[in-house]
Amino acid sequence: MLESSKSIQQHPLLQIRGLKKYFPVRRGFLQRTKAWVKAVDNIDLEIEEGKTLGLVGESGCGKSTVARLILRLIVPDTGQIIYKGRDIAPLSEKELKPLRKEIQIVFQDPFGSLNPRMTVGQTVEEGLRVAGVGSRAERKERLAELLKMTGLSPEVADRYPHEFSGGQRQRVGIARALSVGPSLILCDEPVSALDVSIQAQILNLLKDLQENLNLTYMFISHDLNVVGYISDWVAVMYLGQIMEYAKADSLFANPLHPYTRALFDAAPRPGQKLDLKALSGDVPSPINPPPGCKFQGRCPLVAKQCREQEIDLRRASDCHFVRCIRVG
Repeated sequence: MLESSKSIQQHPLLQIRGLKKYFPVRRGFLQRTKAWVKAVDNIDLEIEEGKTLGLVGESGCGKSTVARLILRLIVPDTGQIIYKGRDIAPLSEKELKPLRKEIQIVFQDPFGSLNPRMTVGQTVEEGLRVAGVGSRAERKERLAELLKMTGLSPEVADRYPHEFSGGQRQRVGIARALSVGPSLILCDEPVSALDVSIQAQILNLLKDLQENLNLTYMFISHDLNVVGYISDWVAVMYLGQIMEYAKADSLFANPLHPYTRALFDAAPRPGQKLDLKALSGDVPSPINPPPGCKFQGRCPLVAKQCREQEIDLRRASDCHFVRCIRVG
């Protein structure tokens, strides 16, 4: 675990401490709980105000569950979610309501996340209306401002989602997230469904908005190239645990954990000959992971100790943490 007594970043907007979420596996006629899926298993993270934390890992590792926990769409089993110095994990829905507009999300699928029966204007304006922000005229003025801010013309407000391209729809999703003036935006694979050229446009838009509005992002992705471009810090996740956590420059210059190195080996990079190296072994079941390190079955550096005891994140340098006893 990261040091809980003090922050590793100067001004963290969000701190996660010992966060866990297990989902029951029920079987039989009476649907009794037979096992637990350890979706998020005792993770610590921080996001400095005005910065971006990239959360990267294979599909099914628990990245989106972390986002849902931060949004409190699901309730954590244990742990703290400290937002602006306040633990929001135990808050009731009534207590959470004033905070809802401060933490927003941009979804992966720009078409599936928009109501096809609502115009773009209605979609973006809905958050303002629900939050009771301004008069109708003021909301219309804010709508035009948001569309311009995200690279769309105010004249498209009366059009429907199916009339837009994927990149334009994602701009609508970003405008919707910005509508209520959030401090923290969770970006859940926001460019993975887009063409590469459009990905670059959306990433640049997010960076411009961050600079102009002092936004804080958690950027979830499986694409290391995208994460490296937009992130200040990077956390590498595997089967519900953080395997490596570092400043982006440090991690990309010197990845330490064998899993992180495997991700880099599998990521095509410009100007390099394509020579993909597949990991050997099978991904263990999250229902019944082996004792010790969860990566042991696929790790080329595995030792007896890795199979026998839980491995904690340990400090490799001032800005680099790794969950491995064989490196660093």
